[in-house]
Amino acid sequence: MPSAVIYRMILPEHECPYGRRAKELLDDNNFEVEEHILASRDEVEAFKAEHGVSTTPLIWVDGTLIGGCSDLEKFMTAHA
Repeated sequence: MPSAVIYRMILPEHECPYGRRAKELLDDNNFEVEEHILASRDEVEAFKAEHGVSTTPLIWVDGTLIGGCSDLEKFMTAHA
């Protein structure tokens, strides 16, 4: 079973729709998912600064950085 790590934003007032979509894609394709929730604006901003990205989610598949939700969609299409 392939494995994935996803960091996504779920704040009290907002769940990132791209993070939700990426998690659904991973679940629907039977990935073993290690999920990390960024639960505050401070956590989101620190994560983005640490990884040099401007958006979340950020996804790794089998240890390889894939990128965000659209990158994951392309990855899934290429590996279908």
